[in-house]
Amino acid sequence: MRVALFVTCVNDTLYPRTGRAVVALLERLGVTVDFPLAQSCCGQAQFNTGYPGETRPLARRYADVFADYEYVVSPSGSCAAMVRDNYPRIGEPAAAAVAPRTYELTEFLTDVLDVTDVGAYYPHTVTYHPTCHGLRVLRLGDRPRHLLEQVKGLTLHELEGADECCGFGGTFALKNPAVSAAMGADKARHVEESGAQAVCAADNSCLMHIGGTLARRGSPVRPVHIAEILASTEGDVW
Repeated sequence: MRVALFVTCVNDTLYPRTGRAVVALLERLGVTVDFPLAQSCCGQAQFNTGYPGETRPLARRYADVFADYEYVVSPSGSCAAMVRDNYPRIGEPAAAAVAPRTYELTEFLTDVLDVTDVGAYYPHTVTYHPTCHGLRVLRLGDRPRHLLEQVKGLTLHELEGADECCGFGGTFALKNPAVSAAMGADKARHVEESGAQAVCAADNSCLMHIGGTLARRGSPVRPVHIAEILASTEGDVW
């Protein structure tokens, strides 16, 4: 099977390690991964702030770049949700046609590859934060948890208020910084109270917000993308 990796702007710019983890994980499972260099922003920031005109060229570019792939895999519930949920709304037929072939990583693993035990090893205590887009738009449900539960050495701790937003919300954090910070503080407190060594999620944007809040509190809990956990093995811990 050959798939295309849609790495997203945040990961490409700030968290390239996550993209490398996705490739390592999928290749370990026998999947050939292409990385089309012409890919760019999905347009979520533009769309969410009321600029559909500026979103359409990016949607067309996405459609052109990924048109020939049966599956497009992304380590971001937020960006995958943008493509799947919003591209069909913006009046670009080609983009709407590619949208159903776009998968967030954990749903691709469970729904397409039909696997939950990916051969991972991560000897740490972890708590899982289900991000808003993954939870409410993609409806990932327990897919990420099922994958984490099969990781050798990992102990999963429950997170109080897990279904509550971390407060980032992209441009929401810029427009409402005080509210965003307060929500982040609540989430960070729950993470610390879980007793876990690490907090994981399927979106680095949310982990950036949670991790920054934890760092300002002097917390030893570290944020880690679920792809990096699933890519870890006994011989090569990410």
